[in-house]
Amino acid sequence: MWAGVDVGDTRKGFHYALLGRGDGVEIGAVRDAAALSELLSVRRVELVAVDSPIAAAPLGERSRLGERLLASRKTGVCGIRWTPDMSRMEGRRSYYGWILNGLLLYAELERSDIRAVECFPTASWTRLIGKRGSCSRAAWTSAGLARLRLAADPSNQDERDAVMAALTARLCAWGLTESFGTIVVPLAGALDAARARG
Repeated sequence: MWAGVDVGDTRKGFHYALLGRGDGVEIGAVRDAAALSELLSVRRVELVAVDSPIAAAPLGERSRLGERLLASRKTGVCGIRWTPDMSRMEGRRSYYGWILNGLLLYAELERSDIRAVECFPTASWTRLIGKRGSCSRAAWTSAGLARLRLAADPSNQDERDAVMAALTARLCAWGLTESFGTIVVPLAGALDAARARG
């Protein structure tokens, strides 16, 4: 069992998706990081991919190396919002509250001995279904989800991103991802390689 989590601030909470070896996906939402960690522990999740930075930038920095690599022209995966150092995030809690909530989740997962990786669903969507182009994010990911052949019926973008995070976790467990710093992204061709495994 693998899981993906889309992180919101403390008011919004967490959307999650659970994915086994087949194509069935379970989707849900939990407000509290400890409750989500407990749920994932009970479900015996092997690996969870979290759509939130796993750490702040180093002191005095406005972004992390992995983010810069992911967005560079050389890699050309996709753009990303920068994660600053902790003092900048603490000073703008209304904007960065979701990242701070994500850090709470990582701490809870570590306490529960659940292995977690950082993912950025936009990068995963881009690698697996192609660049977004001029269509809306909702249209792009909805069409992409149909191509993934997963039995999932997400009702909003947070749920679609949680499904993509869960798929990223499964591909990571199968050795079909690469890392940009701490950000795990599916390899090009990962879906074909995964399908070949059966």
